[in-house]
Amino acid sequence: MSVGRSVSVALQGLDGVVVAVEADVGRGLPGMHIGGLGDAAVAEARDRVRTAAVNSGLTWPRTKVVVSMSPASLRKHGSAFDLAIVCAVLSSGLDDCDEARGRLERTALLGEVGLDGTVRPVQGILPAVIAARDAGLRWAVVPTANVAEAALVDGIAVGGVSSLAQLWRWALTGGGVDAPDGAQRDAGTRDAPDMRDIHGQDAARRSLEVVAAGGHHLFLSGPPGTGKTIPCLGTV
Repeated sequence: MSVGRSVSVALQGLDGVVVAVEADVGRGLPGMHIGGLGDAAVAEARDRVRTAAVNSGLTWPRTKVVVSMSPASLRKHGSAFDLAIVCAVLSSGLDDCDEARGRLERTALLGEVGLDGTVRPVQGILPAVIAARDAGLRWAVVPTANVAEAALVDGIAVGGVSSLAQLWRWALTGGGVDAPDGAQRDAGTRDAPDMRDIHGQDAARRSLEVVAAGGHHLFLSGPPGTGKTIPCLGTV
């Protein structure tokens, strides 16, 4: 077996940093070590991803597995690395499938896995996908529940997966992911407050429109019930 590789993104505040995930499957007692300054959620992934892969019908190595996340000096938080870890380990056995290995090395993988193999949504998808695009990656594969958010980023193709089995089919074939559509893209804003729905506060509306158009600061003062909250919700 060779070294398997995949890509994910670590968040540092509101910025994302592309992380290279490598996995080596070698001789030794069965077990898994994850290096790269990960927090508790990253360390716990060693049991989470193995169980999820086995329950998804995927072949998991029964020997020693070492996973490295680079840059190693960068602290990594959260469970969004799960998909990348799984694909790095499984791709170590794809010595004769350069197309699949190349696909994984050009795609940002973001998402948490459940023990039954389902892919769960994670936070920070928008800055992570932006960072992936800026780093020159062509694709981002995210949980299906995060597809609408990820699709807001231009310049990178986005696909969603709801299970590890679906993710691995995509890795091998390049197809089968959930594509974003107009309904998904608009789902988060369809019921949002709108300035047109605010009546009887013409002066407040006018002030808020000027503030929003010019990017100015705004301070609202007054006792509860005088109508400060609703105009602000409409502006947002």
